[in-house]
Amino acid sequence: MGRPKTALALLVVLCSAVPGWAPSAHATAGSAQVAAARVGDPATPVLAARVTPVPPEFVGATYRPGCPVPPERLRLIRMNHWGFDGRVHRGEMVVHEDAVGPVLHAFGEAFRDRFPIRRMRVMAAYGGDDRAAMADDNTSAFNCRAVTGRPGRQSQHAYGDAVDVNPAENPYVDRNGTVHPPAAAGHLVDREPARPGVILADGALATAFRAAGWEWGGHWSDPDYQHFSANGH
Repeated sequence: MGRPKTALALLVVLCSAVPGWAPSAHATAGSAQVAAARVGDPATPVLAARVTPVPPEFVGATYRPGCPVPPERLRLIRMNHWGFDGRVHRGEMVVHEDAVGPVLHAFGEAFRDRFPIRRMRVMAAYGGDDRAAMADDNTSAFNCRAVTGRPGRQSQHAYGDAVDVNPAENPYVDRNGTVHPPAAAGHLVDREPARPGVILADGALATAFRAAGWEWGGHWSDPDYQHFSANGH
């Protein structure tokens, strides 16, 4: 069964600023609304997403010639998110144009569930430095780089269809057993019951990405609890 017509219409409105954008099968996956609460109620916070082409300064050092996705195939999403302070904040994320639908669906569900996100800044704000972004507990997507801990392998973030969420609460363990970021090691154990910002398999964020056809790295033998991707890599 597809997305209810009212929610699908909302998704089209939110993305109407993108030339040529149309809802795909991924964009219509699941039944949750993109806006997190009743549309039309001014007292109710909503995701309020806006999607546009990406200005050059929002790409910066995250792109270089030879990267698998050209800047014109990327989109800038500006959307609200709940913070650890219990307040609504405005975030920014760069994704592949085909990832817009799944990302809006997943973060809409996270917003509705009041799942807290520490900060959401484009990777250009960190000069493309993944270690700096993880240390800052930043949630992000596109960054043309290698896999952390595996310099010879292209990261799925280079394609713009992978998202890392709250790295300080959701660490990645590489094949050498190194924890990224190092300060997050304490979050490898006792992940349940849920603590603020911790991603669980049956939580709102993982469930929403799964409904959109994406996979969560928390199930990997070398777990990457912060990571979601369109192709499971």
